[in-house]
Amino acid sequence: MPDTTRLVIISGLSGSGKTVALHTLEDAGYYCVDNLPIALLTGLGHHLREMSGTEGQFAVGIDARNPAGDLAGFPQMLDTLAAEGIRTEIVFLNADDATLIKRFSETRRRHPLSVDKRPLADAIELERELLSPIQAKADLVVDTTSTTIHQLRSLIQDRLGTRTEALSILFQSFGYKHGVPQDADFVSQARARPNPPGNLAPRRPRARDDAVQRYLEQQPAVERMYTQIRDFLAEWFPHFERENRSYLTVAIGCTGGQHRSVYLSERLGAHFRHSRGLVSVRHRELS
Repeated sequence: MPDTTRLVIISGLSGSGKTVALHTLEDAGYYCVDNLPIALLTGLGHHLREMSGTEGQFAVGIDARNPAGDLAGFPQMLDTLAAEGIRTEIVFLNADDATLIKRFSETRRRHPLSVDKRPLADAIELERELLSPIQAKADLVVDTTSTTIHQLRSLIQDRLGTRTEALSILFQSFGYKHGVPQDADFVSQARARPNPPGNLAPRRPRARDDAVQRYLEQQPAVERMYTQIRDFLAEWFPHFERENRSYLTVAIGCTGGQHRSVYLSERLGAHFRHSRGLVSVRHRELS
């Protein structure tokens, strides 16, 4: 299979956004297959392997509707594909139980494992257990608990739409009062740094406002934190690349996710985008 051919596996909990992710990749030019039986994954890999000289991007969706035995054997199937020279990327979508229950309530759809009068909460717990072998092998885990459909599409486009062999880095700002992102590899908190006074911050705060930026730029503690995070990451990014990591998420948090964390994420993103290239910035609390 030529190096330009990609096989992306999208998996995750029902209601976490797998269909949205697949449709996004389809719009980006991927050939997508939803709900592929795991038993057919090796056959699909053989087909792609035989397409010598053919360039393309392929994505498949795999969920808990597969037989439990096939799900348990997923790691071994990946090893078989790798032995045949087939490279795969696994993206696993997750969300907390309360969010999943709310989404099923809003759509009035039945959970695929809600059989024999099994309660929805029990079905979600069972699904987590069944999909754990896939999550353990995931290259990228995305927590969609606080993510809208539009934000998920944008995130998938940023992280998979122009994917190369380089390490893909996401800087994400967030507010601690809304919870820490569960999919972050590094978390740094900026709550102890000075916050812009109320007369500088508009009613609907935007950290990109000139007055807010000037204030934060003049704070020695903010500059010191930026420099320390920048130097720490610059030292450790190459170690992750040597371990063949494909994705890395760095989360910067402050109380509300509106000013300090946004400012630091923007600066870090700009710095590493200049030196590394494949960098994106996301602000979870700014719609």
